[in-house]
Amino acid sequence: MTEKLLPEPIITDDTVVFGLLALSLGFVFYTSSIKTGFFKKFYTFIPAVLMCYILPSLLASFGVIAEEWHTVDPSGNITAHSSKLYYMASRYLLPAALVLMTLSIDLKAIKNLGSKALIMFFTGTIGIIIGGPLAILIVAIFSPETVGGNDFDAIWRGLSTIAGSWIGGGANQAAMFEIFKYNGDEYSKMVLVDIVVANVWMAIILFGIGKTKRIDSWLKADTSAIEKLKIKVTEFTEKITRVPTIKDYMIMLGLAFTTVGLAHFFSSKISAFLKDNVAAVADKTNFLSFLGSGFFWMVVLATLIGVAFSFTKAKNYEGTGASKIGGMFIYILVATIGIKMDLTRAFETPGLIVLGFIWIAIHAVLLILVAKLIRAPFFFLAVGSQANVGGAASAPVVASEFHPSLTSVGVLLAVFGYVVGTGGALFCAYLMEIASKV
Repeated sequence: MTEKLLPEPIITDDTVVFGLLALSLGFVFYTSSIKTGFFKKFYTFIPAVLMCYILPSLLASFGVIAEEWHTVDPSGNITAHSSKLYYMASRYLLPAALVLMTLSIDLKAIKNLGSKALIMFFTGTIGIIIGGPLAILIVAIFSPETVGGNDFDAIWRGLSTIAGSWIGGGANQAAMFEIFKYNGDEYSKMVLVDIVVANVWMAIILFGIGKTKRIDSWLKADTSAIEKLKIKVTEFTEKITRVPTIKDYMIMLGLAFTTVGLAHFFSSKISAFLKDNVAAVADKTNFLSFLGSGFFWMVVLATLIGVAFSFTKAKNYEGTGASKIGGMFIYILVATIGIKMDLTRAFETPGLIVLGFIWIAIHAVLLILVAKLIRAPFFFLAVGSQANVGGAASAPVVASEFHPSLTSVGVLLAVFGYVVGTGGALFCAYLMEIASKV
């Protein structure tokens, strides 16, 4: 089967696209600062961070910009093109943000958050594992052809790659593709379901952040540990706050991007070494294959170096706006994630999209039930979910939106996602195979 050609957007130059993203972010922050009239009412219901995500997605949906597209020359040769902005934001700005937002981390205070963060994370994992087979059973009732297929065209094989992505990340997704050998010509449909459903779910979570107090009240959640951490970080920041100079900005730039360089350099060395010397890591079908992911080691190293800075005088750069600069990088990442969200493509595979939404709904319902049962704050629900579904690129975004001091919680939980991703996805895949034969 020939992959469907993606239309060329109006603007293909990444430099111009980045300008549009900057304009979108600037527009959102300017209008959200207006305290009267329409915009005040608008942002009462719609969080600013959600608009930072939606505006780029609207540009993508209307064909102004795109993450991927094809061109056909006069001879009929097809060329695939893609924007490099998400890669830039996730590989350069994300690790820099992790450094700047963790250099003042209080590990003892994070430990005092208790076990509810881990409980909600593993609840999210279980929700994905059982959600897949349940979604297949539900969809089979009204559209059996959607979940059918034989041999390597079997839909459950393709869905296993989504399970890998939603529990771990890209490396785990690739592992599922290698293990179950799903038809490569059909694989793009699964990638589409992954992107559309996961990003819509992230948008819902971002919307919920604007209603955190109301949600926590309904959950009867104990938010005291989170509030204590916020207060402690705020008090420390106020004590060391000073007017930043160009020297301060250049030193923070040096700390952040030197770390980015080191993280990239050593992550590639570590992943290559492990692939060359550890058979389990080199085997893409093994649950340890995530250790061969350079992105995994980049996130881990950037976080570890940021934490190491928290034991030095570098933590005082929080007083000159370190986390604010990191936050700016995070918002750019949010905007580039928005480019992936071309809603018009959801109509290409409506049956699978519906299955995906049923799947993520089961994940969400289980999280809500457990959060209600153990009185976990919405923060743990949101970050526990995104550490699974979104991974290291999304969990810090969501965590930092609650408070910059909580960014590291999202990163640490996302690392857990990598660890359990392949094993959890394998179990889910076997359950989906059984469900597809019922």
